[in-house]
Amino acid sequence: MKPALILFSLLTLGLLIWGFHQAMFVAPTEATMGNIQRIFYYHVPSAFAAFACFFVNLAASLIYLKTRSPRMDALALASAQVGVVFCTIVLITGPLWARPVWGIWWTWEDVRLTSTLLLWLIYVSYLLLRRFSHAGSMPVLAAVLAIFGSVDTGFVYMSIRWFRTQHPQPVLAGGPGSGLDPAMLHAFFINLIAFSAFGALLVWVRYLLERQQQRVEELHALAAVGGAR
Repeated sequence: MKPALILFSLLTLGLLIWGFHQAMFVAPTEATMGNIQRIFYYHVPSAFAAFACFFVNLAASLIYLKTRSPRMDALALASAQVGVVFCTIVLITGPLWARPVWGIWWTWEDVRLTSTLLLWLIYVSYLLLRRFSHAGSMPVLAAVLAIFGSVDTGFVYMSIRWFRTQHPQPVLAGGPGSGLDPAMLHAFFINLIAFSAFGALLVWVRYLLERQQQRVEELHALAAVGGAR
């Protein structure tokens, strides 16, 4: 394993442990929701990590369409896989938080919830396409689907600003009345950095594995051509 990867892994582990300590033992208990509000320190950073991964997926897909670079195709796949993992965490922690606070697990009338589930389905479809299609044009089709998914990513982010449904307005940069207690804000930013680093680490590892897989497939293809001569 590369020394840089080992060092980054240790750094990420340290950040996650520090973030857990801040979220569970340092941040004050929220007055209205109580301890269940501490899910916030995992729910929102997971959403941020998912958005970041889907943004990387979009950028890599656009570059792939222009250059046909296998590296960009590997990065697009790795970022989509990790993005789906974090989006799944968002979809799990959201209802766990909502049930004791709203009295319901889920509502289809909420634009943020429904559009997030749609986003998850789009990228799961992306991964299924990549997993089961062996056509030569598959990476191009996947890249186009990634561009379509990025539209919903932007919509999910803006939905709580455009629509007033069940999901609360953003607590940061949400206008008058928004904001966090400084101790909560400190714990939040540490977890935001920790989850971002964790996402980057997973994409990095998955990218390296995908590049190895590409090289193996290239060797098999060359061997098949050589055997046919």
